[in-house]
Amino acid sequence: MLLAIDTSTGTSVAVVDREAGILAEVGTDDTMRHAELIGDGIRDVLATAGVAPGRLSGVAVGMGPGPFTGLRVGIAAARAFALGISREVVPVVSHDAIARAWYRAGGSGALQVVTDARRRESAVTDYDGLDAHGLPIRLDAPRLEPRDAVPAPRGIRLDAGTVSAGALGMLAELAVAAGRLPIADDQPLYLRAPDVTLSTAKRVLR
Repeated sequence: MLLAIDTSTGTSVAVVDREAGILAEVGTDDTMRHAELIGDGIRDVLATAGVAPGRLSGVAVGMGPGPFTGLRVGIAAARAFALGISREVVPVVSHDAIARAWYRAGGSGALQVVTDARRRESAVTDYDGLDAHGLPIRLDAPRLEPRDAVPAPRGIRLDAGTVSAGALGMLAELAVAAGRLPIADDQPLYLRAPDVTLSTAKRVLR
Protein backbone atom coordinates (compact mmCIF):
# COMPACT_ATOMS: atom_id res chain seq x y z
CA MET A 1 0.00 0.00 0.00
CA LEU A 2 1.41 3.38 -1.02
CA LEU A 3 0.80 7.04 -0.44
CA ALA A 4 1.14 8.77 -3.83
CA ILE A 5 1.81 12.47 -4.43
CA ASP A 6 2.11 14.52 -7.61
CA THR A 7 2.51 18.29 -7.94
CA SER A 8 3.87 18.47 -11.48
CA THR A 9 0.72 20.26 -12.66
CA GLY A 10 -1.92 20.71 -9.96
CA THR A 11 -1.86 18.91 -6.61
CA SER A 12 -2.97 15.29 -6.35
CA VAL A 13 -2.67 12.88 -3.42
CA ALA A 14 -3.88 9.28 -3.17
CA VAL A 15 -3.65 6.06 -1.22
CA VAL A 16 -3.38 2.99 -3.44
CA ASP A 17 -3.18 -0.75 -2.97
CA ARG A 18 -1.96 -3.22 -5.58
CA GLU A 19 -4.94 -5.51 -5.10
CA ALA A 20 -7.70 -3.08 -4.09
CA GLY A 21 -6.77 -0.22 -6.43
CA ILE A 22 -7.18 3.46 -5.58
CA LEU A 23 -8.55 3.63 -2.04
CA ALA A 24 -8.80 7.44 -1.81
CA GLU A 25 -7.76 10.39 -3.95
CA VAL A 26 -8.04 14.16 -3.76
CA GLY A 27 -6.78 16.73 -6.21
CA THR A 28 -7.06 20.13 -7.78
CA ASP A 29 -5.81 21.69 -10.99
CA ASP A 30 -4.74 24.82 -9.07
CA THR A 31 -1.11 25.41 -10.06
CA MET A 32 -0.35 28.06 -7.43
CA ARG A 33 -1.27 26.60 -4.01
CA HIS A 34 0.69 23.35 -3.77
CA ALA A 35 2.23 24.15 -0.38
CA GLU A 36 -1.13 25.14 1.10
CA LEU A 37 -2.96 22.05 -0.15
CA ILE A 38 -0.49 19.19 0.20
CA GLY A 39 -0.75 18.68 3.96
CA ASP A 40 -4.53 18.64 3.98
CA GLY A 41 -4.51 16.30 1.00
CA ILE A 42 -2.33 13.75 2.78
CA ARG A 43 -4.46 13.93 5.91
CA ASP A 44 -7.71 13.59 3.98
CA VAL A 45 -6.76 10.56 1.86
CA LEU A 46 -5.40 8.67 4.85
CA ALA A 47 -8.59 9.38 6.78
CA THR A 48 -10.87 8.45 3.88
CA ALA A 49 -8.98 5.22 3.21
CA GLY A 50 -8.87 4.44 6.94
CA VAL A 51 -5.14 3.81 6.71
CA ALA A 52 -2.67 4.59 9.46
CA PRO A 53 0.69 5.91 8.18
CA GLY A 54 2.50 2.90 9.60
CA ARG A 55 0.58 0.54 7.29
CA LEU A 56 2.07 2.16 4.20
CA SER A 57 4.90 0.36 2.46
CA GLY A 58 6.27 3.50 0.82
CA VAL A 59 5.57 6.84 -0.84
CA ALA A 60 5.35 7.23 -4.62
CA VAL A 61 6.06 10.70 -5.94
CA GLY A 62 5.90 12.31 -9.35
CA MET A 63 9.30 13.66 -10.39
CA GLY A 64 7.93 15.72 -13.26
CA PRO A 65 8.41 17.07 -15.77
CA GLY A 66 7.03 20.18 -14.14
CA PRO A 67 7.81 23.74 -13.06
CA PHE A 68 10.38 24.12 -10.27
CA THR A 69 8.21 25.79 -7.63
CA GLY A 70 5.30 23.35 -7.67
CA LEU A 71 7.28 20.19 -8.28
CA ARG A 72 9.65 20.66 -5.36
CA VAL A 73 6.71 20.98 -2.91
CA GLY A 74 5.43 17.49 -3.66
CA ILE A 75 8.87 15.92 -3.71
CA ALA A 76 9.83 17.52 -0.40
CA ALA A 77 6.54 16.43 1.18
CA ALA A 78 6.99 12.85 -0.06
CA ARG A 79 10.55 12.62 1.21
CA ALA A 80 9.65 14.10 4.59
CA PHE A 81 6.63 11.80 5.04
CA ALA A 82 8.63 8.73 4.02
CA LEU A 83 11.39 9.65 6.45
CA GLY A 84 8.83 10.09 9.22
CA ILE A 85 7.45 6.56 8.75
CA SER A 86 10.83 4.98 7.88
CA ARG A 87 9.75 3.92 4.40
CA GLU A 88 11.22 4.29 0.93
CA VAL A 89 10.34 6.87 -1.71
CA VAL A 90 9.43 5.47 -5.16
CA PRO A 91 10.17 8.11 -7.84
CA VAL A 92 7.92 8.04 -10.92
CA VAL A 93 8.02 10.08 -14.13
CA SER A 94 4.67 11.90 -14.02
CA HIS A 95 4.09 11.49 -17.76
CA ASP A 96 4.47 7.72 -17.36
CA ALA A 97 1.40 7.67 -15.12
CA ILE A 98 -0.62 9.56 -17.74
CA ALA A 99 0.55 7.20 -20.48
CA ARG A 100 -0.20 3.99 -18.57
CA ALA A 101 -3.68 5.22 -17.64
CA TRP A 102 -4.40 6.00 -21.33
CA TYR A 103 -3.23 2.58 -22.51
CA ARG A 104 -5.15 0.84 -19.72
CA ALA A 105 -8.28 2.68 -20.85
CA GLY A 106 -7.97 1.07 -24.28
CA GLY A 107 -5.48 3.27 -26.10
CA SER A 108 -2.95 1.63 -28.41
CA GLY A 109 -0.03 2.53 -30.62
CA ALA A 110 2.19 5.58 -30.43
CA LEU A 111 1.28 8.22 -27.85
CA GLN A 112 2.60 11.72 -27.19
CA VAL A 113 1.92 13.12 -23.71
CA VAL A 114 1.93 16.90 -23.46
CA THR A 115 1.62 19.05 -20.33
CA ASP A 116 1.91 22.79 -19.75
CA ALA A 117 5.43 23.83 -18.78
CA ARG A 118 4.54 27.55 -18.66
CA ARG A 119 6.51 30.33 -20.36
CA ARG A 120 4.77 29.36 -23.60
CA GLU A 121 6.40 25.94 -23.54
CA SER A 122 5.13 22.38 -23.26
CA ALA A 123 6.68 19.31 -21.67
CA VAL A 124 6.54 16.42 -24.13
CA THR A 125 7.21 12.66 -23.86
CA ASP A 126 6.66 9.98 -26.51
CA TYR A 127 5.55 6.39 -25.82
CA ASP A 128 4.95 3.19 -27.73
CA GLY A 129 2.62 0.94 -25.74
CA LEU A 130 3.14 -1.13 -22.59
CA ASP A 131 5.85 -3.71 -21.95
CA ALA A 132 5.34 -7.27 -20.71
CA HIS A 133 4.93 -6.02 -17.15
CA GLY A 134 2.34 -3.40 -18.15
CA LEU A 135 4.75 -0.49 -17.75
CA PRO A 136 4.76 2.26 -20.41
CA ILE A 137 7.51 2.13 -23.02
CA ARG A 138 9.08 5.60 -23.06
CA LEU A 139 10.83 6.33 -26.36
CA ASP A 140 12.84 9.27 -25.08
CA ALA A 141 13.31 11.51 -22.06
CA PRO A 142 10.77 14.27 -21.40
CA ARG A 143 11.69 17.46 -23.24
CA LEU A 144 10.61 21.08 -23.66
CA GLU A 145 9.02 22.30 -26.87
CA PRO A 146 7.52 25.68 -27.85
CA ARG A 147 3.82 25.51 -26.95
CA ASP A 148 2.68 26.42 -30.47
CA ALA A 149 5.26 24.29 -32.26
CA VAL A 150 5.18 20.84 -30.64
CA PRO A 151 6.24 18.37 -33.36
CA ALA A 152 3.38 16.29 -34.74
CA PRO A 153 3.22 12.88 -33.06
CA ARG A 154 3.50 9.54 -34.87
CA GLY A 155 0.23 8.57 -33.24
CA ILE A 156 -2.11 10.20 -30.73
CA ARG A 157 -1.35 13.47 -28.94
CA LEU A 158 -2.73 13.62 -25.41
CA ASP A 159 -2.82 17.04 -23.74
CA ALA A 160 -3.13 16.44 -20.00
CA GLY A 161 -4.13 19.19 -17.60
CA THR A 162 -3.54 17.15 -14.46
CA VAL A 163 -1.68 14.07 -13.24
CA SER A 164 -3.64 11.58 -11.13
CA ALA A 165 -1.74 10.54 -8.01
CA GLY A 166 -3.91 7.41 -8.02
CA ALA A 167 -2.64 6.46 -11.49
CA LEU A 168 0.90 7.32 -10.43
CA GLY A 169 0.64 5.19 -7.31
CA MET A 170 -0.75 2.20 -9.19
CA LEU A 171 2.13 2.44 -11.67
CA ALA A 172 4.55 2.40 -8.72
CA GLU A 173 2.79 -0.62 -7.20
CA LEU A 174 3.07 -2.46 -10.52
CA ALA A 175 6.79 -1.65 -10.76
CA VAL A 176 7.37 -2.87 -7.20
CA ALA A 177 5.53 -6.13 -7.88
CA ALA A 178 7.48 -6.66 -11.11
CA GLY A 179 10.81 -5.99 -9.42
CA ARG A 180 11.44 -3.15 -11.84
CA LEU A 181 12.64 -0.47 -9.42
CA PRO A 182 13.89 2.11 -9.93
CA ILE A 183 11.68 3.24 -12.80
CA ALA A 184 12.79 6.87 -12.53
CA ASP A 185 15.78 8.82 -11.30
CA ASP A 186 15.50 10.43 -7.88
CA GLN A 187 16.27 13.86 -9.32
CA PRO A 188 13.37 16.14 -10.34
CA LEU A 189 12.66 16.70 -14.04
CA TYR A 190 12.52 20.49 -13.98
CA LEU A 191 13.70 20.69 -17.64
CA ARG A 192 14.81 24.27 -17.08
CA ALA A 193 16.73 26.13 -14.41
CA PRO A 194 14.74 27.73 -11.54
CA ASP A 195 13.87 31.41 -11.76
CA VAL A 196 15.79 32.19 -8.59
CA THR A 197 19.36 31.06 -7.96
CA LEU A 198 21.67 31.60 -5.04
CA SER A 199 24.02 34.51 -5.55
CA THR A 200 27.75 33.95 -5.46
CA ALA A 201 29.29 35.52 -2.39
CA LYS A 202 31.63 38.36 -3.23
CA ARG A 203 35.08 38.35 -1.75
CA VAL A 204 35.65 41.28 0.56
CA LEU A 205 39.10 42.80 0.31
CA ARG A 206 40.53 44.28 3.47
